[in-house]
Amino acid sequence: MKKAVCLISGGMDSCVAATMAKKDGYEIYALTLDYGQRNKQEIAFAKKICKSLKVKKHIIMKIDLSSLNSALIDKRAKMPQRVKRGEIPSTYVPARNTIFISLALALAETFDAEAIVIGINSVDFSGYPDCTPEYATRFQQLIDVATKKTAEGKKIKLKTPLLRMSKQEIIRKGVSLGIDLQSLTWSCYESGEKPCGRCPSCLIRTNAFAAITQKNPRS
Repeated sequence: MKKAVCLISGGMDSCVAATMAKKDGYEIYALTLDYGQRNKQEIAFAKKICKSLKVKKHIIMKIDLSSLNSALIDKRAKMPQRVKRGEIPSTYVPARNTIFISLALALAETFDAEAIVIGINSVDFSGYPDCTPEYATRFQQLIDVATKKTAEGKKIKLKTPLLRMSKQEIIRKGVSLGIDLQSLTWSCYESGEKPCGRCPSCLIRTNAFAAITQKNPRS
């Protein structure tokens, strides 16, 4: 069976992307990063997603990114309520996806996986530069020359199935796949018992559900 390392954060996008990979016949090796983020809820929800998908192996890897400048890490930082179009918000974690995909790449080579799956999105997102089509293309070029496996002529494909989908389209895709978005996913940047409903991630998700006239399951 073909194998994929899926980056699963606990959010809606990574859940839908990993489910799509499973539907495509991949055996899932899941990677969740505990990197010092303020929001520990997403790790708990990542575990729920992995249990639902019956993944082959769920690796929760601890790395210390506490020295990086980001409102997602620094508990003293004020969480932004609105993000201006074209502005990179304070929730940006420097080089986060580059770090995460690199770790997934190491696991892909370790498990002899054919693919890495990540739910990055360049349509309804918070303006992060590591969520763009150009970024994904350039990273694939790096993968093609960066490992023993690819140097020997084999392939590790960076799969970004949600890259050009709107949040509404992602929600519809999740529903069509039978995903229980309310019980399985968490999008809020905060780590309370309930979503804050005010952070950029909550607003993007809430607005998308409202646009398709569905009740918003857990921000």
